Amino acid sequence: MAFETKATIASFGGKLFKLSHNSTETTTPMAVNLYLPPQSFTSDSPAKVPVLIYLSGLTCTPENCSEKGFFQHRASQLGLAVVYPDTSPRGLGHPGETDAWDFGVGAGFYVDAIRDPWRRGYRMESYVAHELPRALFSDPHYGRFLDADRVSITGHSMGGHGALTLYLKNPGLYRSVSAFAPIANPSRCPWGEKAFSGYLGDDREEWKKHDATELVKAWKGGDLKALVDVGTGDNFYKQGQLLPENLEKAAKEAGVEGLTVRYQEEYDHSYYFMATFSDDHVNHAAKHLGLL
Repeated sequence: MAFETKATIASFGGKLFKLSHNSTETTTPMAVNLYLPPQSFTSDSPAKVPVLIYLSGLTCTPENCSEKGFFQHRASQLGLAVVYPDTSPRGLGHPGETDAWDFGVGAGFYVDAIRDPWRRGYRMESYVAHELPRALFSDPHYGRFLDADRVSITGHSMGGHGALTLYLKNPGLYRSVSAFAPIANPSRCPWGEKAFSGYLGDDREEWKKHDATELVKAWKGGDLKALVDVGTGDNFYKQGQLLPENLEKAAKEAGVEGLTVRYQEEYDHSYYFMATFSDDHVNHAAKHLGLL
């Protein structure tokens, strides 16, 4: 499953590679951006660097955060690679897949769909958690730079939901998790209800398997090592799409420690918010990846 390199861009002393590969999970070509820090290019046989996977929000591609999130700034200083996957398969041609911005293309919600026609190709959970990392770590070129044993995950909005749920469902797969403005209780908000009913059907018990607020209740992995930032000026927060308080309450009632939720005064849902606190999230990952 070789990666095709579409472009190489200098960034903060390192290099951002725009890649493409054929996915068996989605049955389509998938775009992914990979940032390698300057430490990867200091010798002919550099040490492998740990990895932070960043999951994007609704409508996004690998370009958005790699251009505007400023993760590379701190990652370059610490010696951390960043992986930016896409948010859905593209080009499957399912009826209605481009009709709405919050369902279908650009809105895979990091679940494996079980409802037709979405069960064919819309398997972003398996793609992000398993297929893509395996492909990168085993790649004869890019794999020699990446430490498969030191991986953390983060994300924004829908991607924050994805980061939290993949972390909670796969204890030990990631060293830590963080999220910007995550959809923290999708079973209880309009975005999640629309996506889950479309991809998973009407069984709300099935929905709970993909809801961080529900999953945290059963967490047995010790310190959660989770950082969440939410802007109080975020209109989606005000509209009840994010519901971070529900995640906090569930963790507290379950006796789960290690969840830090910060409410940032006046910040909105945009990349201005993310860029402001991206260093904090990179530092959070770096601490648990042995870089700090």
